Amino acid sequence: MDQRKYNIYFHTHTISGIIIAALLFVIFFAGSFSFFKDNISAWQKGKSVTNGEVQADYNYLLDSLSKNYNLLGRNLDFYLLRQGQGSYVNLTGSQDTTISKPKPKTEKRGRGRRSADEDSAYFLYYFADKTPTSYAEGYDMGEFLYRLHFLAQLNQIPIHIGTPFGYLLAGVVAFLFLFALITGLFLHWDKIKTNFFVFRPWSKWKTVWTDMHTALGVIGFPFQLVFAVTGVILIVNFILISPFSKLLYDGNDQKVYEELQYNKSMHVEYTYTPLQGKFDMNGFVAKWQERWKGSKITRIYVRNFQDKSMQVGIEAKPDPAVAFAGSGFAIEEIGTGKILELKSPTTDRNYIDGVKSLIYHLHFGDFGGKPLQIVFFVLGLMGCLVIISGIMIWLVARDKQHIPAYKRKFNFWAANFFLAGCLSMLPVTAFTFIMLKMLPDVNQSVIYTTYFYSWLLVGVYLMALRNLVWMNKQVLILSVVLCMLVPVANGVGSGLWMWTTWKTGAFDIFFIDALFMALAVVCAFAFVRVQKEGKPFGILKTKPAQKEKELAKVV
Repeated sequence: MDQRKYNIYFHTHTISGIIIAALLFVIFFAGSFSFFKDNISAWQKGKSVTNGEVQADYNYLLDSLSKNYNLLGRNLDFYLLRQGQGSYVNLTGSQDTTISKPKPKTEKRGRGRRSADEDSAYFLYYFADKTPTSYAEGYDMGEFLYRLHFLAQLNQIPIHIGTPFGYLLAGVVAFLFLFALITGLFLHWDKIKTNFFVFRPWSKWKTVWTDMHTALGVIGFPFQLVFAVTGVILIVNFILISPFSKLLYDGNDQKVYEELQYNKSMHVEYTYTPLQGKFDMNGFVAKWQERWKGSKITRIYVRNFQDKSMQVGIEAKPDPAVAFAGSGFAIEEIGTGKILELKSPTTDRNYIDGVKSLIYHLHFGDFGGKPLQIVFFVLGLMGCLVIISGIMIWLVARDKQHIPAYKRKFNFWAANFFLAGCLSMLPVTAFTFIMLKMLPDVNQSVIYTTYFYSWLLVGVYLMALRNLVWMNKQVLILSVVLCMLVPVANGVGSGLWMWTTWKTGAFDIFFIDALFMALAVVCAFAFVRVQKEGKPFGILKTKPAQKEKELAKVV
């Protein structure tokens, strides 16, 4: 490779990497835990979904709703949770104006669209508890980390640029990450074969950082590339779709999303004629579940409830073991039993199913069970190590005597800021898990307050140390203690000790406790290594000549 190309790749890789370093670390760290979103939710609630199948009683739910609402003529939408343990329920005002008069509606952003109409409702319902709860009250740590991995919490910043700010920022980070990945591969292309297995963990620290960044970066390249590409598509798909909607659909975005099988619109005229007999929703769902064996029901749409024109739509996704790609839906007219539309999730696959399934399965790692999720988790944390080692290489490379002191101080403070924010995430996450079991009531506000305020305090404290080795030591020992306390907090707060969850078959709860125990062991090993060989940077305290001598000892 000639020098000019090398310089282009090097500077593009370095600049794009430094710009997105902190946010990319947050995305990778939170995204790694998001692979276990359902396990985390079960751990927090203390209710396993692996030691017994949850029976969804839709008739009971409808009967409960009928006590507070006259359901005649209403539309109901059910968005089932991934494990089927509950559903988000959206209830609109009645189409029958003799019952309710729908008021002007204003949309609010959040999980789904909610109406300000007092005659409507939007809530989360758990089938095991048979209790409804608002989205904020039913919010859990699994949902928090999942949404943090695409920076959804930043959507509350009042920056209006046509799309939620957090989603756009996550998309930009994913796009710049592509540049860093590709240019990084070009940089090391000539030495990939010779250096692929080179990792010298017992050498000097500069060598460790360089080997870690190069070896883990190359090994994890396919994984990181897949997540960068799929992340861009999932987060900023509105940018990709917008030109086509204007060119081919006259700006009708809703029609585009219907063609891409994201939405299914059902417009049914209300007849003011009651439906004969009572609708058995349990029987309806069971019929289609039996017909679509090897698939999971994901959404249910009810239109004009108990009216003669009543229609019910149902959507399903196949189990990846049965069919990697596919989606199914059916729309049935209840009064006549006529099937208006039908598409099998396993046999009627099309090109759109193939593309969407490939993107979703690769991004969420839900096609290989728990072993694949663990592999993805490890690869995700490897991405975090690549980011950390990249920051350290960047700092050491710019900490030379010929560089002006003010520039070296700026570089140190930049690295100090990045590392304080990144390294503090593990102890803060473990601390929040502990507080979930110690606090009497946990909701969205409590999780936000606990996580973000503790993150701020720990981050500011670590920055104030102005010593990267001390920062590492204190983060590691704090992580060891807090990660070890997570299963203890679960046992004290819920009575679910690890031996109890193992015996009862609550393996989803047991897994989270075991995961934090494993993280504690890894952090303990890293602490011993840093304790023996870590050398501090003296950029802010020593003179240049002294600094060069200390730096020579470190590297």
